[in-house]
Amino acid sequence: MSRRVLVLLGLSLVLNASPAWTQSEVGRSTVKAQSSRAEETTLSRWLMRLHDAARQRTYVGTFVVSAGDTMSSSRIWHVCDGQQQMERIDALSGVARTTFRHNDRVVTFLPERRVVISETRESFGLFPNLLNRADSSIAQFYRLQVLGRERVAGLASEVVQLVPVDALRFGYKVWTELESGVVVKLQTLDAAQGVLEQAAFSELQLGEPVSMDRLAALMDNTEGYQVHKPELVKTTAAQEGWLFNGQVAGFKPMACHKRVSAGQSEPAANIVQWVFSDGLASVSLFMESFDAARHSKMAAHEPMAMGATHMLTRRLGPWWITAVGEVPPKTLVIFAQGLERKK
Repeated sequence: MSRRVLVLLGLSLVLNASPAWTQSEVGRSTVKAQSSRAEETTLSRWLMRLHDAARQRTYVGTFVVSAGDTMSSSRIWHVCDGQQQMERIDALSGVARTTFRHNDRVVTFLPERRVVISETRESFGLFPNLLNRADSSIAQFYRLQVLGRERVAGLASEVVQLVPVDALRFGYKVWTELESGVVVKLQTLDAAQGVLEQAAFSELQLGEPVSMDRLAALMDNTEGYQVHKPELVKTTAAQEGWLFNGQVAGFKPMACHKRVSAGQSEPAANIVQWVFSDGLASVSLFMESFDAARHSKMAAHEPMAMGATHMLTRRLGPWWITAVGEVPPKTLVIFAQGLERKK
């Protein structure tokens, strides 16, 4: 029996399990605890299947992202050999752009400007990698519901919904290709089940031969381009003098970096980015010195939104804070208001 069938069977047992009314309180508590553990195991296994599929499968496809009134499409080539991951993404709409990613190295070509931006960064939530990281605590904040099967891009797919247990995060509806587990469509849902954002392959070829060496050669060919290499220095919030005093259940600090643009060495030019995640959604806090020339026209305001992504700015003495994340506005407010300066 395949792992997919085992997951579905386990979920069915969890969703339909209810203790008999004649059981004692101790019996009901025992069954409830067992059901909770079984549900967490089911969700964790399902998430790990997605996690592994995105990192072990080779594919070529075209996907479309829609958020509000905006829509964009891209062509993606993805290859891996078990240890190394590489992909190329060509923007098919908007500004011409080609992005290569080799593990944590990202190189973006902007042909109209003849500019290349080369940097090292962690990949939080890059479609179609649903997970930011494998983290069993995800099951404490989302519930898994199996909805059935549908066809996406000509492929038979399983449809599930990740329902948040509180109002601090959005829900997700996910379509995965039956055999591989690769995510072929993803919707981000608000509390009323409205679709805030959608990403879906319009066509996808799994197992297509993609040459990692060929992609690497294209990635390194910057002849005729001006190469920019923003410096990203790993640091800690405490070291930079920041403290988060808020409480957002499930969200854990993932990374903290200080970004310095090439040619800028003064402290005022530094921007600190502190990333939090609950395993699916992420929030970034950007801290920089207040610059009247740049920020005076950007007075702190209510959260702005584009699809599932919200942004909130705040002035804190001589500092300018920007909070960005795929979370409800109330969650972003907690993050923005909970940030404190230690020194």
